[in-house]
Amino acid sequence: MNSESLKKTILDGGVDGKLTDLLAVSDPASERERYACAADSFVSLYGEGDLHLFSVGGRSEISGNHTDHNHGRVIAASVNLDIIAVAAVSGDGVIRIKSEGFPEDVVPAGASEFPDPEKFFTSGAIIAGMRRAFENAGYRTGGFCAYTTSNVLKGSGISSSAAFEVMVGNILNHLFNDGKVSAVEIAKMAQWAENVYFGKPCGLMDQTACAVGGFITIDFLDPADPVIEALDFDLTREGYSLCVVNTGGNHADLNADYASVPGEMKAVAREMGRDVLRGLSFEAVVSEIPRLRETLGDRAVLRALHFIEENDRVADQVEAIKRDDLDAFFDGVNASGNSSFKYLQNVYTTQNVSEQGLSLALCLTDHFLKGKRSAHRVHGGGFAGTIQAFVPTGDAGDYKKLMDSVFGDVACHILSVRPAGAVKLV
Repeated sequence: MNSESLKKTILDGGVDGKLTDLLAVSDPASERERYACAADSFVSLYGEGDLHLFSVGGRSEISGNHTDHNHGRVIAASVNLDIIAVAAVSGDGVIRIKSEGFPEDVVPAGASEFPDPEKFFTSGAIIAGMRRAFENAGYRTGGFCAYTTSNVLKGSGISSSAAFEVMVGNILNHLFNDGKVSAVEIAKMAQWAENVYFGKPCGLMDQTACAVGGFITIDFLDPADPVIEALDFDLTREGYSLCVVNTGGNHADLNADYASVPGEMKAVAREMGRDVLRGLSFEAVVSEIPRLRETLGDRAVLRALHFIEENDRVADQVEAIKRDDLDAFFDGVNASGNSSFKYLQNVYTTQNVSEQGLSLALCLTDHFLKGKRSAHRVHGGGFAGTIQAFVPTGDAGDYKKLMDSVFGDVACHILSVRPAGAVKLV
């Protein structure tokens, strides 16, 4: 449909039901305006066309900190912050994407043939990688124009990069493949694009959570065929709010920190004759510590031991959820946070030890929640960005006030779980 028809559909409430379900808003009026403005922005940049409207949610890692890249288990959820896109097919084979607040990316068809190290860590590399991934899988691609806007804050730990990758796949899926590419396939292609074209050795959790949606556990024992299970877990029903606090740390120079985690874990695995840590026991690693310390250093050993215990912890938490044992689940969340701080060591970067926003947020949260049935931990990749807290709903407002007073207005997001991941709305 053209822009006027799309805007009329949005503003007349034609997508209200979907917005209410996806974004957990009782009155979707403000979201209508946001979506309609995206249509105006598209037209101002690219002119009229047959316009389509898309949404992909961010994600919250619930448990399993840095386990996915070593074929481990995770618990994750798609959340009600999203990236939206208005897109239309173009006839020249060029992909043009303008994301609000960022320069336009223009990716000619030939640019997708091989990864370009000079383009590593750029959004243009992601776009090229997603197109190549679709082509490698035998799916159709083509040129399109898109305007995107997002309230999944960059560097927020809610995975703005994975949401963007999945959005590119979502658009290619619906504009050129009639929506037949599954959410899991899109997630795998997004991971491949980030690994090969973007240059970051990430796991598959972020992309899967953004693409699939809901509250899920994922077992990556076979990363080519991850086992995804929906979990019947409703924090609101339990009387809790999921709070994610953005401490405002800078992620710009942290790629080496992120890469060091899977790198060191896999180095331990290789020393023990494996490609990844999954399948090694705590005792097996302990038996090799003298040799591992000499060859790889203490931090790599600590990170390997974190993985083994964290992977087992996720399995225990899934069982706790299934038997409705909130105390056991919260014990696992707190243990995950403790292990991440002490053993995984991803709460601050050694490049700048004076900046420890995550440590400060965890300290304040620990004090605020003392004596309350609750849980908290570092959230996502770590080193900067966000923490996560399960706060009694009656205390969530005061908790937000405290966090906002320290880390800035709207630093604390009180979130809900989004039931669907990558979707085409119109």
